[in-house]
Amino acid sequence: MNENPIIVLLTDFGLTDAYVGTMKGVMLSICPAAHLVDLTHAIEPQNIRQAAYVLLTAFRYFPADTIFLIVVDPGVGTTREPAAVETEHGFYVAPDNGVLSYVLRQVHVKQVVTLQNPAYRLPTLSQTFHGRDIFGPAAAHLAKGVPISELGPAQLSLVTLNDPVMEVLPSSIRGEVLHIDHFGNIITSIGRLTWTTGDSLRLEPIFGLNRESLSAIPRLSCKITIGTYTLDKLNLTYGAVPPGDLTALVGSSGQLEIGVNQGHAARALSVSMGDPVQVLWGT
Repeated sequence: MNENPIIVLLTDFGLTDAYVGTMKGVMLSICPAAHLVDLTHAIEPQNIRQAAYVLLTAFRYFPADTIFLIVVDPGVGTTREPAAVETEHGFYVAPDNGVLSYVLRQVHVKQVVTLQNPAYRLPTLSQTFHGRDIFGPAAAHLAKGVPISELGPAQLSLVTLNDPVMEVLPSSIRGEVLHIDHFGNIITSIGRLTWTTGDSLRLEPIFGLNRESLSAIPRLSCKITIGTYTLDKLNLTYGAVPPGDLTALVGSSGQLEIGVNQGHAARALSVSMGDPVQVLWGT
């Protein structure tokens, strides 16, 4: 057992009700030594895809033996299975509804189990709060040192989400709006982008069917289109443009972002999740 086990919580519960605090109480009753970290509880209700993306942006920044507890569960009480996954970078406890799709493409999966062993659940199960009754206890028992194989039988496969749109062509990239953050920044599926020498970027796609790398996307002569708007270059920072102006840049997760300096880009552009985005150059 890790003497300082970490459990990271990611839910759509918000903080108005007692759901998050109740889950923490259950987990600390089972494993008082656990360190509970709130990644976020502000996922849009039932937005599995948003939770999958937020988890992808954060998991690498935690120790390799971290336990991630994800409860975004519109199918609670139905036939969807509760699952736990052991990987080379931590454990993941979540409903089997696709919420682990993005992160599990980035790590080696060692084993997957269905959370069926009643010894590692609460004695009485509700039909509406499996975070308290099933997922929280499973995460806490893992933190306490219980082998994942004790939590239930092996599971052969997991539900997966379709990849976001990301298509690489000789002189363009087609993507979509993947996430809108608290500041209103529009985060797209176009990434992972890294700076090379000079004013060029390298693309190593993490989404899409044709994950072809590109090594010379010109920063100063590319055009970024979203809806009826076109930006004529990629900037390095939000502050590269005056307050209130639109800017395109590479965000902290390596994704193409469109923002407004000290403003709310999604509202300014009337953009929503899934809207198309394109980068073009050399034309």
